[in-house]
Amino acid sequence: MAKYILKRIGLMLFTFLVIITICFVLVKLLPNKPPETFGQDQALIEARREQLGYNKPIMVQYFIFLGRSLLGGDWGISESLYVGTDVMELFSQKLPATVMVNLYSLLLSVPLGLAFGIFAALKKNKWQDHVISTLVMIFISVPSYVYAFLVQYILCFKLGWFPLLVDTGTNFFLPSMVWSMFPAILSLAFGTIAGLTRFTRAELTEVLTSDFMLLARTKGLTKSQATVRHALKNAMVPIFPMIIGEFISILGGSIVIEQIFAVPGVGELYIKAITAATPDYNIFMLLTCFYTFVGLAAGIVIDISYGIIDPRIRMGAR
Repeated sequence: MAKYILKRIGLMLFTFLVIITICFVLVKLLPNKPPETFGQDQALIEARREQLGYNKPIMVQYFIFLGRSLLGGDWGISESLYVGTDVMELFSQKLPATVMVNLYSLLLSVPLGLAFGIFAALKKNKWQDHVISTLVMIFISVPSYVYAFLVQYILCFKLGWFPLLVDTGTNFFLPSMVWSMFPAILSLAFGTIAGLTRFTRAELTEVLTSDFMLLARTKGLTKSQATVRHALKNAMVPIFPMIIGEFISILGGSIVIEQIFAVPGVGELYIKAITAATPDYNIFMLLTCFYTFVGLAAGIVIDISYGIIDPRIRMGAR
């Protein structure tokens, strides 16, 4: 198991390095904004650019980036969005909003997804199962930003139950703040609920038709007893890693949803860094590294968790 984990971590780091290298080279091929346009921050911008080797060949800049930014944590300063502000400091200020809105979304979607999936499996081929399966396919097929616009239009504009945008502030446990975040939370939850419902239904349906379930029933267990004691326990083996992966990926958030509801998180910052009249390259590189690492880490945690949750998988590897 240890050898497998080390191998997966090595492959993850290699993939991460390849992606970051490509992004860095492409970014450096774009023109930089002249320091003269920054007014009183001109000297500061020039000094930081000198430290990061902006006037040197791309390969030299790349190794400076690896040592100073990726390993040393110095990502430079914002050059267009928040002129003169340290990029890492800006990132640390924006990250809690992204984490909280996605954490609330998961706390809502995981129980509902499991409940709907279990209910659909127990009502297999009945009208309840057909209704849930149809809704699942609809919610999986439609992009999350479509839900966001519908939620914003119906719940916020027409019914007036929620504000159109998230309240300003940093206390994400206040009832008023959570209430203003609920449209964004709901928009993020739809896709997760649908995916978890489909996966839970498929796994539990397969387990319910297994031979050991027939044996459990012949030994005198009722359907509900056999389902709770045996079927759910076995069905959760592939489902729990999926849930763990969702919790790891909450740091990634939803870039588009944050922009629609004005969530002051890293997703909104990422879009602004790309779409600004003058793109903020330092912010772009930091957030590219962040999103890439979160995506790769979620995948490796899911794979490793299979063997941790069910030791039979480790024994099977031998």
